Amino acid sequence: MRRLRHFLLLAALTLASLGFAPLPVQAEQAAPAPSAAAPAKAGDPFRLSIGLEGSGQAGGQVSVAVQIVIVMTLLSVAPSIVLLMTSFTRIVIVLGFVRTALGTPSAPSNQIIVGLSLFLTFFLMGPVFDRVQKEALNPYLDGHITSVQAIDRASVPLKEFMLKQTRTRDVEYFLELGGFGPTAVKDLPMRVVIPAFVISELQTSFQMGFLLFLPFLVIDFLVSSVLMALGMMMMPPTVVALPLKLLLFVLVDGWHLVVKSLIQSFIT
Repeated sequence: MRRLRHFLLLAALTLASLGFAPLPVQAEQAAPAPSAAAPAKAGDPFRLSIGLEGSGQAGGQVSVAVQIVIVMTLLSVAPSIVLLMTSFTRIVIVLGFVRTALGTPSAPSNQIIVGLSLFLTFFLMGPVFDRVQKEALNPYLDGHITSVQAIDRASVPLKEFMLKQTRTRDVEYFLELGGFGPTAVKDLPMRVVIPAFVISELQTSFQMGFLLFLPFLVIDFLVSSVLMALGMMMMPPTVVALPLKLLLFVLVDGWHLVVKSLIQSFIT
């Protein structure tokens, strides 16, 4: 639950860094004190009032109720955005390639693949989430920094993680495409880092998928050649190759090797 809370908080901060966050609410714009409100009678029913104009807010400010609605709406799309900025993309693609190479399209199921990828993402992104909480979230909740400073501090660990996994040519391409010119690493905008990171992750995951397919492809060739030499042309090669693939995968402890390779690809 702690990792999930950090994940949702990181989603909100990420959306804010991309320019989707609502306007911050000032401390002096809080609702009137309870003493100013009319005293409730014992027999009055429970009442709930929601106002859109805010209390004592300056012109053009969005009320607290509207900001809550905006935040909840953005959080519904935040997972899809944040998952593209973490290790989830590479993990889920590689695990999908493993399933396809084995020739078992329904085992493991999509729910298991996505669930395993999600928890491996929480494991790998744990240090990043901890830095966001320590450097940005906790000081902001304690009132030591403003929301703008919290957003700037929260984007630093995430940007460092993405740039570590991003190819230089991809960053340079999007810089050139956006007309930024030579830019220091610390000054790279998120709208350049994010697409470059996604493209690099797709390239890396497909390279790992190609290497995973090679041993299983050799088994398919051998089975097809043996069946043809024996004159068993009516026997589907996949029927004979599938148990051999499963046997090889189990003997070499395939899932351990795949997960180990995925984790090491982010750590090294």
